[in-house]
Amino acid sequence: MPNPTAAMLVIGDEILSGRTRDSNLHYIACELTKHGITLAEARVVADDHAEIVEAVQALSNKYDHLFTSGGIGPTHDDITADAIAAAFGVAITHRADAMALMSAHYERQNMPFNEARQRMARIPDGAALIDNPVSIAPGFSLNNVHVMAGVPKIFEAMLASVLPTLTGGPPLLSQTLRVQRGEGEIAADFGALAAQFPDLSMGSYPFTQNGSFGTNLVIRGTDPGRVSAAMLRLTELFE
Repeated sequence: MPNPTAAMLVIGDEILSGRTRDSNLHYIACELTKHGITLAEARVVADDHAEIVEAVQALSNKYDHLFTSGGIGPTHDDITADAIAAAFGVAITHRADAMALMSAHYERQNMPFNEARQRMARIPDGAALIDNPVSIAPGFSLNNVHVMAGVPKIFEAMLASVLPTLTGGPPLLSQTLRVQRGEGEIAADFGALAAQFPDLSMGSYPFTQNGSFGTNLVIRGTDPGRVSAAMLRLTELFE
C-alpha cells in the first residue's frame, strides 16, 4: 500500500509580502518523510477568508491529511479557525476545555485573560485540541485537517503532538550520487535507469561550486534494498 499523503497550507500576508521567511514547510517536510507520510503539495494563501476556505476544501478532499500554519492568534487578522469552521459547515464557539487551559495559564502568569486572548479558545465544533506546551493556546484537528500556529517554535511543538496520533508508512529513504557533469550529459542514461525502477523516485539537481558545475543525482524510495540496487547501477553508469 502506498504511504498516506498530505498537503501543507501556509496562511499569512506576512509570508506573501516577504516580511517573514517561512520555515514551517521545510520542517514538516522533513518530519513527514521520517514518519512515512508523503507531502505531495504545498500552498501559501493570504489572510483572506474565502481563499482559506477554498484551499482547505480542495486540499482536504485531495489528500489524507492537511496541515495548516498561521492565523490562530488573538488579533483581528487571525481568521484561520473561522475559515476552517466555514469550510466544514460547523459552528465555532469558545470551548470550555480550551478556556480552562488558557485561563489557568494566564492566572499563573499573573496576566489578564482578556477578550483578545479568549479568541484563541474559539474552536470549531467537533474538533480535537492539539497540545501546545510552549504558549498553551491550542491548535486543533477537524476531520483530516490539523490547524497549528505559525510561530516556528510553537508549530514544531504542535506537530510533535499530532504526529504520534497519525498512521504513517515506511520512512522515505534517499541516497545521493554527486557527479561533475551537467544535466544534459547525464539525462539520457539517468532517465533510462529511472524507467527500470518505476517504484522509485529519481531526481537531478544541478550545482555550481568554485567555478565548476555538476549534478546531484538523488534516488528515493521506501524499500532500502531497491534504493541500494538502483544506486549501485547509478554508480556503475557515472563513476
